[in-house]
Amino acid sequence: GNCPGPGKSPALETDRTGFRSPVNFSSWFLVFLRYQSYYEYPLLTYLEYPILLTQDLVLLLCIFHFSGHVERAAFYIALFVSAWFVLSLRKWIMDLAMNFCTFISAASKFAQLQYLWKTRDSGAVSALTWSLASYSCAVRIITTLMTTNDLTILTRFVVTLALNIWVTATILRYRKTAVKAE
Repeated sequence: GNCPGPGKSPALETDRTGFRSPVNFSSWFLVFLRYQSYYEYPLLTYLEYPILLTQDLVLLLCIFHFSGHVERAAFYIALFVSAWFVLSLRKWIMDLAMNFCTFISAASKFAQLQYLWKTRDSGAVSALTWSLASYSCAVRIITTLMTTNDLTILTRFVVTLALNIWVTATILRYRKTAVKAE
């Protein structure tokens, strides 16, 4: 995918009424999908994004349904539809949004690193998952070089790959060794 990294499932944030609303990462998928289609790149270079967006939309609707707040889903749907059109108004808006996604992705990985450094405990994170995220980014770098050679997308994948590898190395460094029972 776009290498969002492990653990990018929707977070829940409590509002002033006590309702835990989804803060959904679908917006990053939306930006990436719109960026690829805006520049008319081959469909196969971004085919997973409509699938990921659909998956997140279904998850979002389930969260609202089971929390009893279906009426709030309309706001998020309207936001995504509006964003789809606003993103393509000007080239600089599209490029800025894509660069902002890279910044946010890097910031979230750096926050994960800071947490690992602070706790010195990687028991709650999977080195395998982060390794697979790294592999995914490496493959996307190769496919981007072979298809579009887009510098913005390459920068995103290189930055994300470096941080994913750094997180993986940190997880392995702080891994606790199992104590054998005597």
